[in-house]
Amino acid sequence: MQEYNSNTEIATGRGNVQLSYPSRQIKATAAQAQFFNRERRIILSGGVYILQDGKNSIRGETVTYLVDEGRFVASPKSGGRVESIYIVDDVPTQSNQAPSTPNLRRNN
Repeated sequence: MQEYNSNTEIATGRGNVQLSYPSRQIKATAAQAQFFNRERRIILSGGVYILQDGKNSIRGETVTYLVDEGRFVASPKSGGRVESIYIVDDVPTQSNQAPSTPNLRRNN
């Protein structure tokens, strides 16, 4: 299921959601994803897996992505863990491109 509330500007996808955010090189899967357009944040919940730049990843029960800050905040299930894998390049990359709007898609 996917819905968008034009009054609150919140897009919600439920049930095996796949999120693609090409300008940030982010791909994610979760049971639910919500994009809060006004607050510029994305909340993913339920078995979250995020892959960025094809190499860095995060797993957790709930992950909030703060779009303007480019920051992830991950939380585990009660008594569980969050897993993060980051591969740092020796040479800094240039990523000063303006962000686009992420795409939410439900997989059947």
